[in-house]
Amino acid sequence: MPLLIVLLGVILLVFLITKLKLNTFVSLVITAFIVGLLLGVPVGNISTSIETGIGGQLGHLAIIFGFGSMLGKLISDAGGGFRIANKLIQTFGKKRIQIAVILTSFIIGLALFFEVGLVVLLPIIFVIAREVDLPLMYLGIPMAATLNVAHGFLPPHPAPTAVALALNAPLGHVLLLGIIVSIPTIIISGPIFNYFLHRFYPRVYRKNVNISVLGKYKEFKLEETPGFAVSVVTALLPVILISVATICDYVLPKGNLFNEVIQFIGAPDAAMLISLLIAIFTMGIFRGLKIKEIGDSMTESVKQISMMLLIIGGGGAFKQVLVDGGVSKYIGQLFSQTNLSPIFVAWLIAALLRVSLGSSTVASITAASLVGSVVTNSGVNPALIVLAIGAGSVFADHVNDAGFWMIKEYFGLSLKETFLSWTTLTSVISVSGLLSIFAVSAFM
Repeated sequence: MPLLIVLLGVILLVFLITKLKLNTFVSLVITAFIVGLLLGVPVGNISTSIETGIGGQLGHLAIIFGFGSMLGKLISDAGGGFRIANKLIQTFGKKRIQIAVILTSFIIGLALFFEVGLVVLLPIIFVIAREVDLPLMYLGIPMAATLNVAHGFLPPHPAPTAVALALNAPLGHVLLLGIIVSIPTIIISGPIFNYFLHRFYPRVYRKNVNISVLGKYKEFKLEETPGFAVSVVTALLPVILISVATICDYVLPKGNLFNEVIQFIGAPDAAMLISLLIAIFTMGIFRGLKIKEIGDSMTESVKQISMMLLIIGGGGAFKQVLVDGGVSKYIGQLFSQTNLSPIFVAWLIAALLRVSLGSSTVASITAASLVGSVVTNSGVNPALIVLAIGAGSVFADHVNDAGFWMIKEYFGLSLKETFLSWTTLTSVISVSGLLSIFAVSAFM
C-alpha cells in the first residue's frame, strides 16, 4: 500500500508539473501534503515534516549552491572559460580536438551548472568548429555529454551534493569516486557515441548552424582574459581542496594538528568560501573591477538559482513526508527480500522518476528519499548509491526537461533529430555510468 501511495503521489506530481504547468516547487509541496495525508501522517505533523524537510535540505546545501553559482559567474564574466578553451585547443590541435573539448567542458562543468555551462561554452565551440571546418554537432556531443556527467555525478553540483547529504555519504568520497566513474562514462558517451551517431545518423552533423538563439554573446579578446593557470586553478579549487582533505583523512593520523587544519579547509562549506574569496581577486580585483561590480555579478548569479533552491527544498519536503510516513522503512524491508543490487535499485528508481518528472534534481532527491533504508541495510558504500542515483537521474532526457529544448534550439535540430541524438545520448550516459559504477564497486 505505501508504494501505491507513492506511485499516486508521483503521478500527481507529474500531472501538476507537465499538464497544469504549475510551478515545480508549489507542485512538490502540494504533493507532499496529499501524500502525507494518504500515508496516515497526523494532520498536525505534516506541516512540521515539510518545514523540517525544506530546512534540512537547504540548511547546508544553500551555502554550497550559492557560493558555487557565484564562483561560476565570476569565472564566466571574466572570460576564464574562454581562456581555458583557447589554450587546450591550441595544445591538442584539430586531430585531438575532442579531447580538448572534453577537458574544457569538464573543468568548466565542475564550476558551472549544465545549462549555464552550455551557454558559456557553445559560442566558443561554434567558433572552433568554424575555424577547423567541422560540424557543430561533432564538438557539441562530447561537450554536452561531459557537462551532463559533471552535473549529475559530481559535487558541488546541487543534486549529487543533496543526495550525498541525504544518504550520509562523505562529499569527498563521492567526488573522488565520481571522477573515477566519470572517465569511462565520458569516453563512451562522448567520442565513441559521437562516432556511431555520425555513422548511422549523419544528417545532424551540419556545418551551417545558426546559434543566434543564444542572444547577445560577450566577445573576449584573449589578452583581456585571465591567464590559463589562474583560470584553471580558480575553477578547480573547490575540487582540489575537498579532494586533498579526503586523501589526508586516510593517510594522516587522527588528531594530527596539520590534518585537522586540512579537514577544516577542505570541508565543503569552507572550500567553497575560500574558492569564492580567491575568485573575487583573481577574476575581479586583480583585473581592475570594483567591488560593487563584483558584488552585482554575484547577486545576479544568486537570482538565477533562486527557483532551483526552492525546488530542491520542495524535494526535501516530499522526502521528509515519505520518511515520516514510513515509506523508506517499508522499501528497506521490501528490498531486503530481493536479490537485486541496491546500486541497480537506486539507478532504476531515479531513472523512472527522471523520465516521469524531467528534472534530474527532483528525480535525484526523490530517489534518495526512497532508498535511504536500502542503503543502511545493504552495506554498500553510500557514495556508490549517490552515483547510481546520479546516473539514473540523467536517463532519457526528453520533452519535459528544459535541457532537451536547449539542445534542440542551440544545435538547430528538429524534434525527431533531438530525440534520436540527445535523448539517446543521455540514455547512453546513464547506462554507461551504471556499468562504470558496478566496475568500481567490484574493487570495494
